[in-house]
Parts: sequence; structure tokens; C-alpha cells
Amino acid sequence: MRTFDQNYIDGAFIPVTGDELVDIVDPATEQVLGHARLASREDARRAVEAAMRAQPAFGHTSVDERIAMLGRLQAAMLAHADALLEATITEYGGPVARAQWVASYASQCFGDAARALSSYAFERPVGGSIVVMEPVGVSALFAPWNSTAGTMASKLAAAIAAGCAAVIKPSELSPWQAHVVARAIHAAALPPGVVNIVTGRGADVGAEIGTHPGVAKLSFTGSTPTGKLIARAAVDTMKRVSLALTGKSASLLLDDADLETALPLALGAAFMNSGQACVAGTRLLVPRARMPEVAERLRSAVAALRVGDPRDPAIAIGPMVNRAQYERVQHFIRRGVDQGATLIAGGEGRPDGLDCGWFVRPTVFVDVRNDMDIAREEIFGPVLSVLPVDSEDEAIAVANDSPYGLQAYVFSTDAARARHVASRLQAGTVLINRVAPDLLAPFGGVKQSGVGREFGVAGMEAFLETKTLTSD
Repeated sequence: MRTFDQNYIDGAFIPVTGDELVDIVDPATEQVLGHARLASREDARRAVEAAMRAQPAFGHTSVDERIAMLGRLQAAMLAHADALLEATITEYGGPVARAQWVASYASQCFGDAARALSSYAFERPVGGSIVVMEPVGVSALFAPWNSTAGTMASKLAAAIAAGCAAVIKPSELSPWQAHVVARAIHAAALPPGVVNIVTGRGADVGAEIGTHPGVAKLSFTGSTPTGKLIARAAVDTMKRVSLALTGKSASLLLDDADLETALPLALGAAFMNSGQACVAGTRLLVPRARMPEVAERLRSAVAALRVGDPRDPAIAIGPMVNRAQYERVQHFIRRGVDQGATLIAGGEGRPDGLDCGWFVRPTVFVDVRNDMDIAREEIFGPVLSVLPVDSEDEAIAVANDSPYGLQAYVFSTDAARARHVASRLQAGTVLINRVAPDLLAPFGGVKQSGVGREFGVAGMEAFLETKTLTSD
């Protein structure tokens, strides 16, 4: 049995002072693997105070010094890739291919940040003035359970590049993954207090960090309702806020798309990370004339997907993270049936042969209307809604008829046409004939999918403040 009962504060692992113990449960077997003690508000305050002490000196480090730190972080994260892989699979249930990508991505983030930093102009002439970009200050970084290590790494890489000391609050569902990341950060030997990690609940630890007057910047990834609470709490001290929130991404299959190529990509977009991804393309918009063929191809493709032990490389879909998430997905499958959508694959319950674990049957609905719950709400599981449309204009209108706008996908054999359609979509990112993101390009949402951008230069600038110097 593993026990996690330490925070990482001021360059050292110290005992957690909180009283609450939570079980670490393998979502594939429902067996308790260990326990974690959650941080207290006092722990959170100590972490912020350590970052405040570190900020003045760290904010004045040179570009070369920060590039060196990023290089050490990249190497240390890579050295911990196997431990991170094990934690991701066991604690979270991520399929092995996904878990391997996360382990690699967590290292890559620091290298990408170093590239962005190396050519960035922190001073530039504008009109008759000099504009100086300065670190915003102590930054709080909130990482979600569905992408703990990757989000911790990407946010921290940007903060370090900008010269901001950080306090990281991973999800309370991810103490094992957070501990591995903390060990890697410790191995990189950054100055004490530059990075601090406290794992606890949002209602106490998150609230303490998010309202502390010593914190200048909040960067949060998670649900829109929680993001709104964080933004409201930040107003009193006018903290700078970046929010990467809920998605309900649309995939547009244009009438000239090559189904042999496009449908596997669209299905991969829908079911990535077992459907537990904010960028999952869970609304597939299909020309009505092509619906019969698309439905048959989807039915066959989903029947061939294997669900089960996430350690098996042949497995495409692992378990949901816990019972609550499993029940959420079951609720939406029932809603889809009740509201009149046609089920062509999957449905309620576990897949055949899986009697334990939080496994969901990969599910596809057709005849979906855009006012149904399964087309409006982020389900966070392997459930795909297929909506028929009668024209390109209607497809764009339906895609945009959502309170969210995080990411979208367009599939077409005509590159110019696809780019034109992409230009009309209300989304922060549009991927054309691909599902892999560009990790140096800005990422973030429009509407209720968030505020601000991450990755590359845009991600670093989210941790910088603009100062104008004007003289006679």
C-alpha cells in the first residue's frame, strides 16, 4: 500500500498537516492501492509564502539562467517517465498509449518553453516609448485529474520561462501523479520556493491559494462552473486569470471527405483519453446524404474497439476515473435514449466480460438534435453524438450553436475549403484533417470555454505584465 503524505514546499518534502485521508483506487479493478493525506489551508499558506520569498530574486534571473532551469526540468521529467507512466495507468486508468504520450509530453513542455524564451524580446520600442515585459509575480497553477502531469508541466514551463515562482494545486484525485512530478522537479534543483506543490481540495486549499493577496496570477484548467468561481474570487485582488474550461467540440465531416481516412480520425477525436478530454470531438456533424454509410462504418469501427486493462497495448479505451464519473456517463446515455436519439453502438452498463472496474461501453448515437443533453453537455466519457446536417452553412451554424468553443475539427479533401470553414467556426483551435495539436501554437477557448491562451509564446506571455517607459 502506498502512502502520500508530503507537500513540496520551499525546495523540500514536508509533512502534510491536513486531517483528511483519501483512498487511491485503481479504476480498472476498484481495489484500494494506498492513501493520500490532503493538504490544509495552512499548507497552502506556507506554499504561497515560500513562493513570495523566492519571487524577487527569481524574477530578476537572466534568460540564460531560466533556459538552463528549463533544460534541467526537461531532463528530470524524462528521467521520471517510467514512474509517471506507472502512476498514470494505475491511478487514473489511462490506456498505455495515452500514458506514454503524457510522460513524453510532460518533458517536452519544458523544451518547448525554452525555445519560446530563447528568442523572445522582453524590451521593444513602441512609438516613442520602450515597452518592457516583466514577470507578473507569484502564480497559482491548478491542474485537473484528467491531465495532471501534462497540465502541471505545461503551466509550470510557461511560468518558469516568464520568471514567476509557482504554487501548484493538482486535483485531489491525482496524488500519485503529482508526487512523481514533484520528485522530478526536486531533482532539477531549482532555487527553493520557486516551485511548490500542495495537493488538496478546491474548496479549501484551492480557495486559500486563489484568494491569497500574495498571488498575482491564477491559471486554471477544469470545468466552466469551477472556473467561474475562481474568476469571481480573483476580482477582489484583481489577480490576472487564465482559464481553460469545458469543451463540447464539434467535428465537421464535409461532403467531400474521404470516409476511409476521416472517420477513424473523427472517432479518435471523440474517444481520446477514453473520452475524458476537454477537447474531445463529441459532436460529429455529417451531411444527411452520407448518414447511412457513416452510421454503418461507425458501428463497425466501434465494435472493433477493445475496452479493458489499460496496460494492454491493444486496449483503446480504459476505465473512467472513478464511480462518480462512471455514473455521470451512464446518466447521459440514458438521457440520450429518453430524448429520442438512436443508439447504434454501446449503451448502458459495462462491456461484456468486465464485471468490475469503471468501464463504459463506447457509445454512438445518431439522429441527434443539437438541443438534446448529449449534444449540449460535456459528458467526459466515450459517447459520440452524430448530428445530420443539410448544408455546409447549417453545419457551421450547428457547430457554433453552443455555449462552448474550445476546439473543433474539419475533415475535407479540399484544403482551401476546409480552411474557409475553419475560419467561420467559433473555437480557439481548429484542427484540419488531424487530431494532434501543435504544441507551440496558442491553445485556449472562446465563449464559456475559457479566457487566455497557453503553449508557446502566448503561454509565456500569460505570465508577463506590460510596462511602458516613456521619457522626454
